[in-house]
Amino acid sequence: MDPETALELVKHGATLLLLDVPQHTLIGVDTQIYYSGPNFKGVKMIPPGVHFLYYSSSNREGIEFSPVVGFFIDAKASQVIVRKWDQKEERFVKLPDDDEEERYSAAVQRLEFDKHLGPYSWSHYGDWKQLSNYITKETIERIEPTGGEISIACESEMFGLFSKTAMEETLAEQLKNSKFPKPVEKPQKRGCYYTTVPRVIKQKGMSVKELTYLNLDKTQLLESILLKEYGGDEDALLAELQFAFVAFLMGQSLEAFMQWKLLVSLLLGCTEAPLHTRSRLFTKFIKVIYYQLKYGFLENKKDIGAKSEGVSALLDESWLSSDSFLHLLCKDFFSLVLEAPVVDGDLLSWTRRLRVLLEDSFGWQIQQNSAADGIYFDKDDEYAPVVEILDDAECSNT
Repeated sequence: MDPETALELVKHGATLLLLDVPQHTLIGVDTQIYYSGPNFKGVKMIPPGVHFLYYSSSNREGIEFSPVVGFFIDAKASQVIVRKWDQKEERFVKLPDDDEEERYSAAVQRLEFDKHLGPYSWSHYGDWKQLSNYITKETIERIEPTGGEISIACESEMFGLFSKTAMEETLAEQLKNSKFPKPVEKPQKRGCYYTTVPRVIKQKGMSVKELTYLNLDKTQLLESILLKEYGGDEDALLAELQFAFVAFLMGQSLEAFMQWKLLVSLLLGCTEAPLHTRSRLFTKFIKVIYYQLKYGFLENKKDIGAKSEGVSALLDESWLSSDSFLHLLCKDFFSLVLEAPVVDGDLLSWTRRLRVLLEDSFGWQIQQNSAADGIYFDKDDEYAPVVEILDDAECSNT
């Protein structure tokens, strides 16, 4: 980058000024991670817009790392975001004095801290935009926890709330082992304000046949959630899907993983909506998950000057097994779309791209289903639609 362009980015980009950063602290901004040395005081040239900032402190040797703490921001052009390390709480906090923050902001704008700031790599900005293009300031304000900080240190109760497939047991073990064995003070409100997504549909007055249909095809549930929770805004649902993925992948939040899994299962569990009523939404959804998996799974990602300790790659080989929920759901969705006599061209194109990614990059063997009705589920498929057989009396009281 030529000096003139770099100077313009410094002046018009946002700046993250971090004061009193302990050495060997991992500082993440979006897909980029910085490893703090004695002179590190933050990151400059951050593009205006939504970003995810996260960090993990280490012991003196820089070997063991604390739980990741992260938060979303909506950065403005030329904005200076100032945080100071609180040694007692072992986290970054806002400056209590507004006048002091203004003085630091002015000093940054005079380039007094310039040599202590690491540059945001614009060559990797495209990766971040693909992971976050639907997330807005409104998304952050609606979902973020009280205080804004996301950390698995506040989610210990989550470990017993999900079914333990081999993949999830590996994930839980990774997250447990990534923490210092020390108490962490929990905030008043733990966790994010995610949308409630029921796994099994139960409605009063419905027959067994009607309940079975609703659980085999999640289209009606999707329509209900879109209208009730998102005011009919499809992009708001995709924004929450991206919020949860980023909070999981970069913030190591188990709660975020559970929400991402619920939303993915909801969308991939629809059969009517992709082909008839919501083809546009599903085209955008497949594009979103394509870039999520492409970034999250690829083992040979380009070097971004980051240090890998402390922030582990949570999407590992356990996700690629034939019993992972993604493999099972994708298999049936691919069959639905690719075998349909009439399908939206963009949806067909992106579905094919996703299948090629999973088969060529990850080695998945996805066979076309041959069942007469186009729907097939393995007998031991934990993530197949759950249908409860109820008698008429029980249905009326459900």
